[in-house]
Amino acid sequence: MIKAILSGRASRGIIALMFGAFGIGMTEFIVAGLLPDISKDFHISITTAGLLVSAYATGVAIGAPLITALSGKYNRKYLLIALMLVFVAGNLLAAMAFNYPLLLAARILASLTHGTFFGVGAVVATRLVPKDKGAAAIAMMFTGLTAANVAGVPLGTFIGQHFGWRIPFWIVSIVGVITLLLLYKLLPSMPIRELPQLRSEFKALKRLPVLLGLGMTLFGYGGLFAVFTYIAPILTTYADLDGNGVSAMLVIFGIGLVLGNIVGGKWADRHLLRTLLVSFVSLTTMLLISMAVIHSLVTAAIMVFLLGFTGFLMVSGVQLLIVREAIQAPHIASAFNISAFNVGITLGSLVGGAVIESRFGLSGVGVAGALVTAVAVLLVVWQWRIQATNKNDPDNWSRQQ
Repeated sequence: MIKAILSGRASRGIIALMFGAFGIGMTEFIVAGLLPDISKDFHISITTAGLLVSAYATGVAIGAPLITALSGKYNRKYLLIALMLVFVAGNLLAAMAFNYPLLLAARILASLTHGTFFGVGAVVATRLVPKDKGAAAIAMMFTGLTAANVAGVPLGTFIGQHFGWRIPFWIVSIVGVITLLLLYKLLPSMPIRELPQLRSEFKALKRLPVLLGLGMTLFGYGGLFAVFTYIAPILTTYADLDGNGVSAMLVIFGIGLVLGNIVGGKWADRHLLRTLLVSFVSLTTMLLISMAVIHSLVTAAIMVFLLGFTGFLMVSGVQLLIVREAIQAPHIASAFNISAFNVGITLGSLVGGAVIESRFGLSGVGVAGALVTAVAVLLVVWQWRIQATNKNDPDNWSRQQ
């Protein structure tokens, strides 16, 4: 199938999108494993260093819908190239940052390109292949993101812990330059045929089921990242792991999220809301017991895997729900879902940081994360009640088949 999809010069542009997804995914998540090193280098607390995670997420949350809306009239090829130029600039600035405020600014600069690159890139991927291969093309693009979590982030963390936290940012910058060259060489020109009607698209976002879906993303990932933002200090403190051990655990987390994403996608196609309910309940349970079972190497590995698995079990389902309910505005809705994901990361890192600074310390972040994710469970139940009420409505897009 890969050979069939990549036959022809135009469809080989997906390779460029894969490289971009890899670099962006690596940039977003790699800081979590480097917080102790950055904290020590700049003489700041772990909580202050954790703002590098929440600041990036905030930048994505703001940049995704805003840049997607403002760039609707531009040629897709040159928009992606421009986004990658900004991305490279942000990571080069991070690699050379001589103080914490500059590093924080660099993270925000790089983050502004994240949401639009994925949103526009997914649409571009479908236009590079025949209509019956569109989903496979999107999946291939996002292979770069999963590869970043399975290999790029753990490897970058290992390199950063042994050779300095700046080196991973240099590596990501090189990946960005390679992506630029591939985008220029492999993507065809893609001018916009019809300008989007932003007023009608934003109006579609006001529907209650869309807002509930965005809330599921926000609170679901808010709970997960209350723990994951501080996974490095948690593992070094309670599981007594060194830098190599943390890198290995990040590989296990990446494997969990890849498998969770695959399984969740298959389940969601059959029973959408049932899959979402199982996903969020499972994640809430894992977070609730996480700090109680993370004290040994074996149980820590199992818990980290399950956090990744349950944390990404709902990705496809929530995306499907939002696209169905915002049928007249799928691009803007997808951008807002990326924003919700990153607002959730910001929420989680702030909640986790507040708990760490309280009398509960690191040991309290699991329970705090579970309380946040429990809100997503309630939102799924609410959406289920809406579905049940409208089960006789032929226009109810969330009705299960």
